[in-house]
Parts: sequence; C-alpha cells; structure tokens
Amino acid sequence: MNPVEIEEAVTQLASEPFDRADFPFQFLAAFGNKKTTIDRLRKGNTNQSDLMDGVLQRSNIHIATCSSGAVGQTLSALRDSPKTASNKAKFILATDGEEFQAEDLTSGETVACDYADFPDHFGFFLPLAGITTVEQIRESSFDIRATSRLNRLYVTLLQDNPQWASAERRTDMNHFMARLIFCFFAEDTDIFPITSGFTQTVERMSAGGADNTAEVISELFRAMNTKHSDRDTAGIARWAINFP
Repeated sequence: MNPVEIEEAVTQLASEPFDRADFPFQFLAAFGNKKTTIDRLRKGNTNQSDLMDGVLQRSNIHIATCSSGAVGQTLSALRDSPKTASNKAKFILATDGEEFQAEDLTSGETVACDYADFPDHFGFFLPLAGITTVEQIRESSFDIRATSRLNRLYVTLLQDNPQWASAERRTDMNHFMARLIFCFFAEDTDIFPITSGFTQTVERMSAGGADNTAEVISELFRAMNTKHSDRDTAGIARWAINFP
C-alpha cells in the first residue's frame, strides 16, 4: 500500500464505530498487513502481548485498547512491558476510542490526540508499512490527506459524469479541478477573507445536498471572474459578492 491508500484506510477506520476488541487488528490491516498475518494474530499464534486486550506484532508495534480514561496508564504499561522490549517493538499505541496516544520508541516522538483525529498523524506510523520516513514526509501527512481526498473527489465526479473523462471534456475537467484546488488553497492561506470561506459557502448555500451545488460553485466562479465595480450590473448573488 502507498501512503495515499493507507490514509484512505485509516480515515475509514476512524469514521467507523470504535470496536475495542477489533481495533488493533483493524489498525494493522489499514497499514497493509495481509489477512493471513491478521488471522494468526487473532488466534494468538503470533501475538506476543502480555497485556489484556493487547496485540503485539514482533518488530513492529504493541497496541492495547482500554476502558475510558485509562489511556495514559495503558501507554505506560505498554512502555514498561518486558514483551515490548524483548520483541523489539518500534511503536506503542493505546486508545479507549475517545483518546489516542502513541510513542515511537526509537525516536521518542509521541502522538496525543482525540481518537477521531488520529488519521491526521498517519504519517507517524508509515514505518509499519515498510515505508521509511523522514521528518519532511511526516510533516506532509496533511498534504497526503488532501491529495487523497481530491483523488476521491475526482474519481467520484467521473463516476457520476463519465462524459467528463472523454478527450473532448478532459481539458474542462482538469480546469475545473485546478479551480477547486486553488479555492481550497486560498481559504487555507487566507487569500479569501475569513468571512468568505469557499467550502463553508458551498455547504451553506447548497444545504448539504447535490441538487444545486453546480449552480452555487458556478456563481462563486462567476463572481471571482467579475470586477467588483461590475458585480451589481452582472447581478452577482449577495452571498458571493465578497469573494476577491
């Protein structure tokens, strides 16, 4: 699995209801472990953990789930476990489905966040998939997540509008995606005024549905392509008029 595929799998895992017993296996699967490997861990054949609700994959990671509020205590137990050291685990991870904590035992780096936010830190765990990371790769986790989501958007748009994949429409499609990417970048870097969030405006004016989303985005693009002095004459919608 490549980083984009791992991000998608981790995001999917975080969006599902927390299963305390199954989480360690789901987490390892998200980082590319094969079904046979997971099955052997489930049966206990290769699970070296000495903790209740613990899963230890030799030379990789020691994971334990716990009851609510016991994450810090559980992470300490993982760190102090003789099995963690003897099986050369590189990472330890504890979670109760609300809080998420992990540590890289080689570098001493840590992650502590809400459970729902742990996909933001998936780059921290890429060595579990055999992907050697450096600081720049870990820091690009947000960029990888953005790339993954744009890829899913692109694929979904083509599934719903197969004609856009034709040679005649490919340039239009690429132009549209480039405009979207600019708008996402502009709102993240405050090129757009704080009061004119692109994503927020689309969500609000389309009421979260798809029926008029095309019209909303089209009006925003039209506003950005019209000089401020000409917007009244052009009849630009009031909710789009403040975009630069």
